[in-house]
Amino acid sequence: MTQVLIKGARLYGEGDPVDVLVTGGTIAEIGELQAPGGAEVIEAGGQVLLPGFVDLHTHLREPGREDTETIETGSAAAALGGYTAVFAMANTEPVADNAVIVEHVWRRGREVGLVDVHPVGAVTVGLTGERLAELGTMAKSAAGVRMFSDDGHCVHDPLIMRRALEYSTALDVVIAQHAEEPRLTVGAQAHEGEQAARLGYAGWPASAEESIVARDCLLAEHAGARMHVCHVSTSGTADVLRWAKDRGTRVSAEVTPHHLLLTDERLATYDPVNKVNPPLRTNRDVDALRAALAEGVIDCVATDHAPHAPQDKDCEWSAARPGMLGLQTALSVVAATMVETGLLDWRGVAKVMSERPAEIAGLPDQGRPLAVGEPANLALVDPGAQWTVRGAELASLAANTPYEGMRLPAVVTATMLRGRVTAREGKIC
Repeated sequence: MTQVLIKGARLYGEGDPVDVLVTGGTIAEIGELQAPGGAEVIEAGGQVLLPGFVDLHTHLREPGREDTETIETGSAAAALGGYTAVFAMANTEPVADNAVIVEHVWRRGREVGLVDVHPVGAVTVGLTGERLAELGTMAKSAAGVRMFSDDGHCVHDPLIMRRALEYSTALDVVIAQHAEEPRLTVGAQAHEGEQAARLGYAGWPASAEESIVARDCLLAEHAGARMHVCHVSTSGTADVLRWAKDRGTRVSAEVTPHHLLLTDERLATYDPVNKVNPPLRTNRDVDALRAALAEGVIDCVATDHAPHAPQDKDCEWSAARPGMLGLQTALSVVAATMVETGLLDWRGVAKVMSERPAEIAGLPDQGRPLAVGEPANLALVDPGAQWTVRGAELASLAANTPYEGMRLPAVVTATMLRGRVTAREGKIC
């Protein structure tokens, strides 16, 4: 039976360092311990031990765009970033709108074995927003789909969204909405504001997001359903979520690392690496999103990891595909924006990057407490270390990181999935 001893780790960054013995996939002992014979020893030296991270929003591009990412390379990036579970979005080629595709993604994730890969099923056939996909078949498939989303497209028809929410209650699954009223964003290229006007970009109004979130919160409330809002980007959306939660609506929401750090001021360079959907917003929005995450109005951080081929980014802005890499930089950006600013401590990081996303998705073995008898899905973090982001050195097949050349805090030094070390000191095990 495999055993790993983590020597001198601070659980959640609190208290004195302790030793953690992992045996057969679970935490067996915590205290001042001696390494059993044959056990692998990880010298933590006071580093922070957290439950492994869970990403509710990842684009792994397989099947169909294996030139930009595969389940293997995306899983490697996730493990190196401290993740033990990821949710692969449905906008693949072909679309994951049936049991055959979601089972392929699930099986491929198990074959790779670096993280738990959970496929997200499409809400509508072909992501067209016109006809519901086979939600029940996908939920009852071997993949056991727990979340459905047309991410990249909004389920804009309120009748279709209402039906999806109603069906979801019987299946005990979550509908995740890409909130964007398409009639308000035709031709839009950047956040509607001073920067877009100065640069000559067609504006993307905040109300395109906020109006859909308000509508769907009401639909979810009336259906008694759970609804999740993808990549919240505006202060107004945070206000809507606060209002809905005060009413008892079963709504949850995520924010991306890039919307916690970057603003539309980055667009002044005309570099398409900064093009993303929803777009980068203002400093006021960034401050509101950070506050909402600390308050719990926004439940969790999700990367929206979106790898793209060079030809889809190294082109004029209007022709470029939206999206950014995020799996390997997420923890560092959260440390910079939430921990170093005093908005969250490391236990708070565990809540928004592990515990809440696991609860939202219904994963009983992820986001668990650091306690004896619990699954050993773990991330070891050096909070005092710094690193310089280089896209070419990341595990993803793509290199479209907006943090190129940035010096970021906090380094994931080891990741463990059910007691097996999957990444250590920047390398896949």
